[in-house]
Amino acid sequence: MLRRALRLGGGRGLVTRGPGSRGGGSTPDWDGKVSEIKKKIQSILPGGAWNPLYDTSHLPPEHSDVVIVGGGVLGLSVAYWLKKLEKRRGAIRVLVVERDHTYSQASTVLSIGGIHQQFSVPENIQLSLFSASFLRNINEYLAVVDAPPLDLQFNPLGYLLLASEKGAATMESNVRVQRQEGAKVCLMSPEQLRNKFPWINTEGVALASYGMENEGWFDPWCLLQGLRRKVQSMGVLFCQGEVTRFVSSSNHMKTTSGTEVTLKRIYEVHVKMDHSLEYQPVECAIVINAAGAWSGQVAELAGIGKGPPGTLQGTRLPVEPRKRYVYLWHCPQGPGLEAPLVTDISGAYFRREGLGNNYLGGLSPEEEPDPGNLEVDYGFFQDKVWPPLAQRVPAFETLKVRSAWAGYNDYNTFDQNGVVGPHPLVVNMYFAAGFSGHGLQQAPGVGRAVAEMVLEGHFQTIDLSPFLFSRFYLGEKIQEQVII
Repeated sequence: MLRRALRLGGGRGLVTRGPGSRGGGSTPDWDGKVSEIKKKIQSILPGGAWNPLYDTSHLPPEHSDVVIVGGGVLGLSVAYWLKKLEKRRGAIRVLVVERDHTYSQASTVLSIGGIHQQFSVPENIQLSLFSASFLRNINEYLAVVDAPPLDLQFNPLGYLLLASEKGAATMESNVRVQRQEGAKVCLMSPEQLRNKFPWINTEGVALASYGMENEGWFDPWCLLQGLRRKVQSMGVLFCQGEVTRFVSSSNHMKTTSGTEVTLKRIYEVHVKMDHSLEYQPVECAIVINAAGAWSGQVAELAGIGKGPPGTLQGTRLPVEPRKRYVYLWHCPQGPGLEAPLVTDISGAYFRREGLGNNYLGGLSPEEEPDPGNLEVDYGFFQDKVWPPLAQRVPAFETLKVRSAWAGYNDYNTFDQNGVVGPHPLVVNMYFAAGFSGHGLQQAPGVGRAVAEMVLEGHFQTIDLSPFLFSRFYLGEKIQEQVII
């Protein structure tokens, strides 16, 4: 039957003449039958057009050099710098796996979009200085041919940090370090504070630090979409799904002290498709853990922290989701257009939002709320946030809350600082996680650092060795004094 069909399909007369046709014409019905026969033949022939019964376009590729778990701004930054720094265009195949393609619960888009250099650790200052330069020249980095330029809507109004008598000496010390690293930060007395910002009540304030350049806030969604658009133009692949398993090979060896350790290398990642029970195995050489608040869970999938307590094998990635509230309120008599982002002695903060006398703000809670949902506690604003803000800015006595939302921090319970670079035992898993609220503003520099480590084996521009995973086992905390 197949041979007969092939013979029929090979005759020219079949195409040009049909029954009842003498002069080379054909009837519409006969043309339709011929077309159907040709389609059937093509579907049978090797190399012929294949019309699959099952669409696999939503599946990730079977092979990728690098799999990035997490498509937020940190994961996208790593993808960008891997492609930017690759030796030959198209040399590295990168896959980004993100389970929430809407980013509805992403820490990036639920943040307030702030950037500052008022840290106490030099590496944090350097990261944020580079990020400021990256954001200022965003279209030099992320421009795409025939696409409109990005407008981050950067508001360069600075951060204003307030300190009590007890915290004044620490603030002075921090500002010295910031200036040494090139940040433009000044100290202000209560009198100077009142003169520049007459809407502020300086009761209890002994000293303030004010960022004069490269500080303020911007649109996080624009940065996220700009990075995503750029990396897609560079050939990065995307997949909506969830990583559920890592398949590893093991190599047992002894250290110089005689201790036996097991080195693992991930060679396959299982990606579960969204709204489905199916999964796709992806062979890979490198895995980047940029899963934000869930990076600790992703690390556990790779066996990290599963060894005996007190050992390197038993040292977990101490990153977990912490829920934070952001409130939006209206206050017609509130601080004017020159108002910076203010962080009070109490820890409460606020900034302007747009031109209509609206403000965003919040406070890290002393008792952690349930991270199992993103419901907002309005009572927390009434009881904990509003009182210190109204005390600091008397005009806020008459504010009216208009809306609020909750988002997740990738909270590092060890020292509230980021984890960057490879795991010492799962040798091809690299981290870009645990920044505890300042991942967005440091993402450009962190992405570059991780790419340098993957491609060159060491940090090249900013030495982020203090941020390596090994510090958790060694007990070496990063002593950052400024966590906002």
